[in-house]
Amino acid sequence: RLFDDKREEIRKAMADAPLLINYLSDASRQQFAQVQKYLDALDISYVVNPRMVRGLDYYTGTTFEFVHELLGAQSGIGGGGRYDGLMEQLGGQSLSGIGFGLGVDRALLAAEAEGVIENDDFVSDLFIIPLGAAAKVEALTIAAALRAKGKIVEIAFGDRALKGAMKGADKSGATHVIVLGESEISSGTVELKEMKSGQTSSVKIDSLLEAL
Repeated sequence: RLFDDKREEIRKAMADAPLLINYLSDASRQQFAQVQKYLDALDISYVVNPRMVRGLDYYTGTTFEFVHELLGAQSGIGGGGRYDGLMEQLGGQSLSGIGFGLGVDRALLAAEAEGVIENDDFVSDLFIIPLGAAAKVEALTIAAALRAKGKIVEIAFGDRALKGAMKGADKSGATHVIVLGESEISSGTVELKEMKSGQTSSVKIDSLLEAL
C-alpha cells in the first residue's frame, strides 16, 4: 500500500516508482478502455488514478472508488473492482465478477445532502434488453437520460438470450419493455411493449420519455 501512503517521506520515495498502468497486458488495456467508454457514454466524470490502492488481493481488472462532492473531507462512499476467477478459487464455477463495498452511513448522508426522498413503491418504468455490444452502450445512454428525468429504468444484465431476458423483464415488474438491437439503433425507433396489456407501439428513442 505504499502508493497511497499519506506520509510525506513515503510519497517522496515513491514519486518515481513505476506504475502498474504502464505495464498492462493488451487484454487488460482493452478492457480498461471499454470501461472508460461506458463511463463516457453515461457522461460520468472520473479521474484515472494510477496510485489508487484497494485493500484486497483478488482483483484482476479495473478497480474503482466513488466519492460525493457534498460530503466534504469524508467524501468516500465506497469502492470495488473486477475479480475474475474468485468463485472458482472458492470451489465454485469459473465465472467473472465485479463487486463493491458501500458505506451505508455515507450513502445516507449523501442522500440527505441531495434532498432525496425515499420511495417505497418501487416499480420500474422501463426494462431495456440490449442485444450486442453496441446496444449495451446505447442502453446505458437511454437509461441515464430517462433516469435524469425521474424515470426508473432497468437494463438486462449479462448476455442472456432474448427469451430469458424477457422472463427477467416480467419478473422485474416493469410496466414497459423494449428490445434494443442494431436495427433499432440504426432506425432510432423501438417497439415499446406495455407489459400488462401486451400491446406494442413504435416509438422514437428520443420520444421514450413522453411515451412512458
